[in-house]
Amino acid sequence: MFVGRDRELNKLNALYQSGQFEFAVFYGRRRVGKTTLLREFMREKKGIYYMAVEGTGKENLSGLSAALFTQNHLMAYRAAFGDYEGLLQYIDTLAETGERLVIAIDEYPYLAASYPAISSMLQKHIDQVWKDSRLFLILCGSSMSFMEEQVLGYKSPLYGRRTAQFKIQPFTFWEAKEMLADFTVWEQAALYGVTGGIPEYLSRINPSVGADENIMELFFDESGRLFEEPINLMKQELREPMTYHSIISAIASGASRLNEIATKTGLETSGCSNQLSSLISLQIIKKETPVTEPVSSRRTLYRLEDSMYLFWYRFVRPNSSSIMRGVGRQVYEAIVLPQMNDFMGAIFERICQQYLFLPEIYSSFPFVIGEVGRWWGTNAREKRQEEIDLMAVTDKQALFGECKWKNEKIGRQIVERLLERGELFHYPEKYYYLFSKAGFQEEARLFAQKNKRICLLSFEEMCAQHSISRTR
Repeated sequence: MFVGRDRELNKLNALYQSGQFEFAVFYGRRRVGKTTLLREFMREKKGIYYMAVEGTGKENLSGLSAALFTQNHLMAYRAAFGDYEGLLQYIDTLAETGERLVIAIDEYPYLAASYPAISSMLQKHIDQVWKDSRLFLILCGSSMSFMEEQVLGYKSPLYGRRTAQFKIQPFTFWEAKEMLADFTVWEQAALYGVTGGIPEYLSRINPSVGADENIMELFFDESGRLFEEPINLMKQELREPMTYHSIISAIASGASRLNEIATKTGLETSGCSNQLSSLISLQIIKKETPVTEPVSSRRTLYRLEDSMYLFWYRFVRPNSSSIMRGVGRQVYEAIVLPQMNDFMGAIFERICQQYLFLPEIYSSFPFVIGEVGRWWGTNAREKRQEEIDLMAVTDKQALFGECKWKNEKIGRQIVERLLERGELFHYPEKYYYLFSKAGFQEEARLFAQKNKRICLLSFEEMCAQHSISRTR
């Protein structure tokens, strides 16, 4: 069953309806659902789909030829193309018919690696023939650095030719919920957290058993789908993955500053910085600065952007020997379950940020929210470090948020503490949002009712609001 991706599908269908030459570029990390989206878009449309292989140029020429011939019922002439120029000239003849035709090449980086001249050849045919046709060309790839530099980058032969680009992201929690309808909202949050919102992982969840059983089957069984997933992904993306494993493990265990990470891994700071940059480009790690400061600020922290990696490196990798000995269930029950609320703290912050950008919620804010992030710094008056889970600012307004994934209800003291942190900033208008897994004590709600700029939301209330808006 295909779910989500409504914006991308609507945009693609609008491009398709233009009747003009279109050239769309798709890219995003592995397992994020690019191929599924492509196939859904191409369903019931005349099109040619080919997934390039990590092989020779001749092998990909043969495969792409077969895809073209299959669409045009010419399988008897399968070996007709002796080179890529002949193949592209054949596409010229298809373009000149005036018929709307989609040609999608998936895993394009493999094709380009096997035959480096292909990008220049595509440029020539776009400029000389296809731009005046009704052809719809799509290039798709999982190597984000390649797609950004060798397809979209200004040094690429294809630079300036694309008419649309799609960076396919993991599902937000609010999108993932559609694939988790058989679970409670708390189970949905946990399953979203351990899968990172990756559609392929979400599709592996068994609705006939509970969240705990699913997590054990996926991660804590040596035959589980995600037991070795980060190892396999790193082997595909990086030449020497072992050092990167150490860096990710250090961050998963709490190291967040460059010197801390370098110390934990035993790496030189300069080398560690370069490898962190590679992990950032893969969207595994995120480089953060306080939301009120520029990206160039020296007050930088590193966090795991992909929560599946966070879960795996925190709980699975350190216990892999025990899991392989068949005691994964005991590991999960004794080690993981007692720490799940702590693990979910960062996930809940992300869910709350996503909540603010739900269209029905975003439109209700008293000011236009731009960048949303965390803040940390010094409280000079109290001489202590402070953190704010969620913050958004404009020239005159600021929003401050606190996100608590705990089993006990939030009391008035937590509300007052957020107001105190807000006093560190001199914005004329301040708004306070507190989000809680378990809800709020009565004294906290009574206190908040006296200030129209304080909003208290339990996780159940957040989910209910979203469900109501979807049924309207």
